[in-house]
Amino acid sequence: MTDSSPLHAQLYAEMVHRIRTGVWQPGDRVPSEKSLVAEFGTSRGPVRQALAALRAEGMISGRRGAPPRVQRTAPAQSFDTFMSFTEWARELGLTPGQRVIEASRRPATEDIARELQIEPETPVVEIIRLRLLDEKPAMLERSLFPYEIGRHLITADLDGGSIYQTLSRAGVIPVRARHVIDAVGAHPLEVEQLRVGPGEPLLRVRRLAYNEFGTVIETADDRYLPSMATFVVENSAEHRTPFARQAGGSSVDLFERSA
Repeated sequence: MTDSSPLHAQLYAEMVHRIRTGVWQPGDRVPSEKSLVAEFGTSRGPVRQALAALRAEGMISGRRGAPPRVQRTAPAQSFDTFMSFTEWARELGLTPGQRVIEASRRPATEDIARELQIEPETPVVEIIRLRLLDEKPAMLERSLFPYEIGRHLITADLDGGSIYQTLSRAGVIPVRARHVIDAVGAHPLEVEQLRVGPGEPLLRVRRLAYNEFGTVIETADDRYLPSMATFVVENSAEHRTPFARQAGGSSVDLFERSA
């Protein structure tokens, strides 16, 4: 343990990594405090703090007198780095995938035009994709782009590639994003693609992405199965912004994983 963060935080991060990557499988007994103390060469205090944090997060459980066991949890996404869906999945030891449902050109509605800062009826490109984790449906992604940007995507192989990588090759590079997180009921397309019941709650992230000139290049609506993702937001007190782990009703001006 050589990180500059507190020891209990380092232990917590390592334990979370083991759970996320399957080293510790759901149902497994968590190693005893004694064995963890010996492995990490520390005292019981930091180990107990790390285990307490895992319990608070619902990652491990166990009644008094019984050894804690690993719980099945949804993979967490952090909003503090600009990480692609593919990178995020692979970091967790999961296999990412996607399937294009629709790639089309259409006129912008008033709402879409306002978000993209263009005139109503101006052509836009809409991409709808089903995102997968280990071949299981995880999220339905709707992205809209001004036509001059989105035209690069219409003929691209988006089943096997990244939207942002495709745009980067065309010289369109997102550098900032704004997110609004809330919950919505499943509509017919989500019912079909995510295999849920009508109106079943989903986690929604609405995103506006900007280039280096402050121009909006994308508006997106991503709808996640709650069992497949949680959101993590970490901020520094020196910036006078709160620390939060949340899944609803918040606006976060941070970089996010995307296409």
